[in-house]
Amino acid sequence: MTGTVGGRTLDDVLGRMTSTLETMPRELASRRAFLAAYQRTTRAVGEALAYGAFEDPAWVQVWDVAFADLYLDALDADLSGDPGCRPSRPWRLAFGAPADLPPLRHLLLGINAHINYDLPQALLRVITDADFEDPVLLGRRRRDHERIDAVLSARVAAEDDELSAQGRKSALDRTLTPLNRAASARFLREARAKVWHNTAELQRARLAGPDAYAVRLGELEVLSAARIADLLAPGQVLLRLAVAGFGVVLPPA
Repeated sequence: MTGTVGGRTLDDVLGRMTSTLETMPRELASRRAFLAAYQRTTRAVGEALAYGAFEDPAWVQVWDVAFADLYLDALDADLSGDPGCRPSRPWRLAFGAPADLPPLRHLLLGINAHINYDLPQALLRVITDADFEDPVLLGRRRRDHERIDAVLSARVAAEDDELSAQGRKSALDRTLTPLNRAASARFLREARAKVWHNTAELQRARLAGPDAYAVRLGELEVLSAARIADLLAPGQVLLRLAVAGFGVVLPPA
């Protein structure tokens, strides 16, 4: 498998992110903040690829481009204002969150929508049905999927520092920083295990045909949107996540 999607690389994705940031209205501060954080994370993935953090770096780049496309397409649909071109329900809730929520909450909403709803779809774009029948290859794909955790866990601390440098954290946020960082890393690991399960469920539906796949993807959309709604409810988000978990799980068909 080559290291591009439609001839595009991570550098092309970063260029698209830069262009979107430059044209995005300043009043959409929460959307800008998430996009900027995602841009920094994409650079970090590129650096990890360069120093050999993955077993199959070409595949990881293909996958990461496909993954980013899902978010950027949802953002473009949201920014267009076209009622006939709306993003999925998880992204509509994340994008429509009250502007006065703490910046950390906006980041959490975006991460949740992207991992729970977009990531299984991105994996299926780059893992064929034949790949699922090859246990050696599938094991390599899963290990690289898990290695992303190291990159994202490092970004949790880095993004927290970024918010602090911008003066966008409350005194309570600063007090809870060690707990937030530890919990966020744990939630990401937990979510990725569930993502792999959901990818396998969607793949089985894909084998059954387009209609079956659409039904299962619709179920995932509902579950992911419900988790975003949970995060939007008043109260301590970390406590709710500790009970319900960060990810969602598709039940057996």
